[in-house]
Amino acid sequence: MTKFSDLNLDPKVLKAVADTGYETPTPIQAGAIPPALEGRDVLGIAQTGTGKTASFTLPMISMLARGRARARMPRSLVLCPTRELAAQVAENFDAYAKYVKLNKALLIGGVSFKEQEAVINRGADVLIATPGRLLDHFERGKLLLTGVQIMVVDEADRMLDMGFIPDIERIFSLTPFTRQTLFFSATMAPEIERITNTFLSNPARIEVARQATTSENITQSVVMFKGSRKDREGTEKRKLLRDLIEGEGENCRNAIIFCNRKVDVDTVAKSMKKYGLDAAAIHGDLEQSHRMRTLDGFRDGTLRFLVASDVAARGLDIPNVSHVFNYDVPSHAEDYVHRIGRTGRAGKKGTAIMICSTRDERNLTDIEALVKHQIPRGGEELVSEPETVVATSKAETEEKPKRPSRSRKPKSAAPKAEIIEVQKEDAPKQETPAASQPSDTQNEQAQSRSQQNERKNTPRSNDNGRNNNQRGGQPVGLGTDMPTFIAKSFEERMEN
Repeated sequence: MTKFSDLNLDPKVLKAVADTGYETPTPIQAGAIPPALEGRDVLGIAQTGTGKTASFTLPMISMLARGRARARMPRSLVLCPTRELAAQVAENFDAYAKYVKLNKALLIGGVSFKEQEAVINRGADVLIATPGRLLDHFERGKLLLTGVQIMVVDEADRMLDMGFIPDIERIFSLTPFTRQTLFFSATMAPEIERITNTFLSNPARIEVARQATTSENITQSVVMFKGSRKDREGTEKRKLLRDLIEGEGENCRNAIIFCNRKVDVDTVAKSMKKYGLDAAAIHGDLEQSHRMRTLDGFRDGTLRFLVASDVAARGLDIPNVSHVFNYDVPSHAEDYVHRIGRTGRAGKKGTAIMICSTRDERNLTDIEALVKHQIPRGGEELVSEPETVVATSKAETEEKPKRPSRSRKPKSAAPKAEIIEVQKEDAPKQETPAASQPSDTQNEQAQSRSQQNERKNTPRSNDNGRNNNQRGGQPVGLGTDMPTFIAKSFEERMEN
């Protein structure tokens, strides 16, 4: 069996690796480190949790141990898709380079430009950055990439998903043609294949697992869910999540809960805290300092549940994660592989449970097609009973008073039947005329028709159909009596 001591690494690097407790490299490490030390380009394809970070950090430190950095001209460059992954790579460099004098610079968003510029000005042997922040510094004239000897692209497939490929191509054009390139990805999409063919020169291709496969150490299951009503679906789904966590019992030491939307991340985390579960949210809209504190708390065990968007799904090395819950089925099948890859790492057992609603069944089919096996169905499908729905609807109908309809004609037969029923209930309160008195009824009807005809023949004015002389039976204006002074002439009035 191959050991790190067999890989021709620098003795100081081997000492640092021994301090971490590792002796045997993973397949991707054993395959990538030797050609990297030879100066060859490397194309590494491996699933998450296989140790890709050490595959390039260890040979980089060994090669950079000899030499000196110059101001504003880093000797090596590591590109990461997210701030969290970049910070994690920086931590790995700190751990493996503690016996080697190397300067490191971390360029990520959420940190002051002046602080980062000060580090760059001192000279950086290793520059770890996200593409956006790196280009910001370059356009400010604070950074030159002409001295880059080794360039690493980590989680290239995630770069593709986040739209960083144009930035990556531009950064490649700013570095020397003679650089050594180490390129790592979990999958090989056509666009990734095009980039590797363009910018890598005769790379050593190391593929340790089939593309987009899940670890055999992870027990997977999916629970089918169907809410009783659309307006209650969210509440019932969050309750189902809590029930699943409770059902795992003590086996669920900690867990990452993945949601597709940032708003759901906040809602689920708030709901879990409300019901006594120690949870915190992490997504791209939160400040970098807050995100790092949350991750640190989850790593050291002070935080039990981490509710996250896909920002935390790629590349993060969080040890001893016992469970991964997919609150939503990922929109992209590849994201499922990366999400559940947060558990079952370093040969340990893990559990991945996914909640699938009716509208997500198509995405579930895509995932099963990608991983090439059917995910076992766990538990029972949550479906509300019809009796419950009917009773609830009836109760709500009785509580809320009906608004009168503006339509003169009933829209359906059901409302008409209700009106007829009400009339029947009111009928006993009135005296029903005897069958022997048809003439009285006819007289009443005739009298009613006569009154209606009189009202129709009465002249109407602009005063809502009322007579000009009367309003409500009271005299209006002069009434029927005319004062005598009106009949007098002007001269007669002046004489008086």
